[in-house]
Amino acid sequence: MVKIAQISCGTDYSGIQKEIEKAAETFGAQIIIPEADLDYIDEAYKKFGFNAASTGIRLMIARATSIVEGKTDADAVFIATCFRCAEGALVRNEIRRFIQKNTNLPVVTYSFTERTKADELFIRMEALSTIVARKSLLAREKQEGLTLGIDSGSSTTKVVLMEDNKVIGTGWLPTADVIETANIGMEQAFKETDYKLEDVDGVGVTGYGRLRIGHHMNAQLIQEELSVNSKGAVYLANRQKGEATVLDIGGMDNKVITVNDGIPDNFTMGGICAGASGRFLEMTARRLGIDISELGPLALKGNYKNAALNSYCIVFGIQDLVTSLAAGGSKEDVAAAACYSVAEQVYEQQLQEIDLREPLIQVGGTSLIGGLVEAVSTVLGGIEVIVPENSQYIGAVGSALLVSGLGVKK
Repeated sequence: MVKIAQISCGTDYSGIQKEIEKAAETFGAQIIIPEADLDYIDEAYKKFGFNAASTGIRLMIARATSIVEGKTDADAVFIATCFRCAEGALVRNEIRRFIQKNTNLPVVTYSFTERTKADELFIRMEALSTIVARKSLLAREKQEGLTLGIDSGSSTTKVVLMEDNKVIGTGWLPTADVIETANIGMEQAFKETDYKLEDVDGVGVTGYGRLRIGHHMNAQLIQEELSVNSKGAVYLANRQKGEATVLDIGGMDNKVITVNDGIPDNFTMGGICAGASGRFLEMTARRLGIDISELGPLALKGNYKNAALNSYCIVFGIQDLVTSLAAGGSKEDVAAAACYSVAEQVYEQQLQEIDLREPLIQVGGTSLIGGLVEAVSTVLGGIEVIVPENSQYIGAVGSALLVSGLGVKK
């Protein structure tokens, strides 16, 4: 059983402790709480060197020190504090750095509310369990045989057919009924080849609809998207050795994952509002009267400084957009401002919660929006952002790659 050490403050008082334990148990993991007596708390606190007012924060520091000093046996670490606590946010990040610097344990950080439920934690717990239990599989660098990968996302479904380390067929369409959409995506992928479904050696599925599609198809691999997407990203970018950061700005939520030798070791996902997601860019394109595929080139012609779109809320963000247009702002400037607004919010909400490791690999459907890629680079001080070929298919590619490591049919 995978042991996930919990380092947190306020989970008992807020009533979410049982939800955390339930989420872990769902994926065969066990939550353990590092032990720390009063003397050890004082000792660890002095070593850590952070002046915390909260006794709960001091206990977090002691529990983190217990892991680093080998007094607690753990396979992964879950760090959580209340979203309302500024001190908790600061310490949460410092503890994450402390553990990553001194151990090789995968870490996830989380900011919870009083209404957090187990299903909101599922993907995080599943990812931690997967990284530990399937580390050798995640280290796989080549695809072999004929395998099919399906990524059933919240907005779009992607399908990839791979043969001997090459993508030979693809399918991509908006997600409706997950089974029907996957079937159409497979038809698109197979149409580009001479193969049929019965010729495939293995099927891998990821994304929001993975469980339903996976069970329907008796898929050999059904795996959460954090580990799968990061694998697909470094594979397509040819960055499977060394360190990298993967950025996936999705239709509903965003994922930032740090990777070392192809294996994720820290990730954060979510966001305050859809104003930092691909959904906001879709609404922007619609309001500008253009297709989403035209938004990127339009934004590259504009200047984001000429239109103020800076709301965390998708509703108020669109209101800012409408106001800018009514005041005579150009479509180009508004498109650029929308891309910059998303990039800035992703930085503020998520990229600051990880230690950015170059290269930055931007993936997912929104990576095809050139104005957004440029905005991300600008927000991060002009660093190079890699957008690999087939970047929108990373989940499907990762699934097809990983399932080939489970053995092919004879």
